[in-house]
Amino acid sequence: MRIPRVAVPELAPEVVLSGREAHHLLRVLRVEVGRRVRAIDGRGREAEGEVAWIEDGRVGLRLDEPVEAEAEPPVEVVLYISLLKGDKLADVVRAGSELGVSHFVPLVSERSVPREMGRAKLERLRRIAVEAAKQSGRARVPEVAEPVALAELAPVEFGLVAHPYTSKAMNTINWPDSDVVALASGPEGGFTEAEVEYLAGLGFVPVYLGPRILRAETAPLVLAAAATALRGF
Repeated sequence: MRIPRVAVPELAPEVVLSGREAHHLLRVLRVEVGRRVRAIDGRGREAEGEVAWIEDGRVGLRLDEPVEAEAEPPVEVVLYISLLKGDKLADVVRAGSELGVSHFVPLVSERSVPREMGRAKLERLRRIAVEAAKQSGRARVPEVAEPVALAELAPVEFGLVAHPYTSKAMNTINWPDSDVVALASGPEGGFTEAEVEYLAGLGFVPVYLGPRILRAETAPLVLAAAATALRGF
């Protein structure tokens, strides 16, 4: 039987859960006292333990000594993704979390529709990142930042930007020995040529993702999957 994973604020010897995490254990997974669990702190560590008690919708856990998780990539993967229509950004956060993305930074670019994100949607994306991290066996919960304007981005040590009108393929990239890999993908219609040039000036190398036209919610995942595969994490 698969051991349930639960997100906790801190990996202490004894932890008391309430709210969403307790509800998931009790109402969805139907755990009982004595059930083994694996707790994650959202920052890269995890600890096995067991359900010690259940009372009034709360769950008490007794945890073993925490250890560093093995499912995390050796570098931070930061995905800059333009705001997308409907619920498409949720799909990117969910799958990107499974692929090993460490940070999601929503962008407001020239062709972005919509051009802002409400607090409720941001909090939902953060909950999705938590659930995706647990489901995929990660111990680090990816951060989802508040949207920023593309023009406000700072230079990066090394980055890649998806661009259909360049001939530079992913497998020709000269990967530096960097602790952070930044990835950028545009909205429906893509980044404008001026935006691609601006990103190139910040350290993003334009790369080609293949001959097919990819949807705005597909391109960032292809970029993230290719980068993690080529880098071996």
